[in-house]
Amino acid sequence: MLKLAEVKKDDIVYDLGCGDGRIVIQAAKAYGARGVGIDIDPQRIKEANDNARKAGVEELVRFEERDLFQADIHNATVVTLFLREDVNLRLRPKLLKDLKPGARIVANTFDMYDWKPDKQLTLSGPSAELFSRKLYLWIVPKRSAK
Repeated sequence: MLKLAEVKKDDIVYDLGCGDGRIVIQAAKAYGARGVGIDIDPQRIKEANDNARKAGVEELVRFEERDLFQADIHNATVVTLFLREDVNLRLRPKLLKDLKPGARIVANTFDMYDWKPDKQLTLSGPSAELFSRKLYLWIVPKRSAK
């Protein structure tokens, strides 16, 4: 997901529904990017903070316990999602409203229905029948003048 988004050191990566924090931790470790993980589950936030400490990247990442629909994501240059299609669809207006044009959105497995991705990648494991996953990349378009 991070490679598809072409994450760089100056990016701010937000992971909505971050779970154990692995995506923003990897963005910090591999690219030196700053990251913010959002999750509604306090146990997952504790786990993510512990994982960041163990990885030595706690200065680059932070984790917030909150509803992803209420989260302030306007600073994000990259947003990662591993959410169901219906959640992606409900989230789409917020992403388009809050993110600056040029921000990248990467979704694992689930797309956004009629919003066609700018790029799509299929990953396959040793047995494609058992493991095949799609990644989708969207770039937030420029806003039209009113």
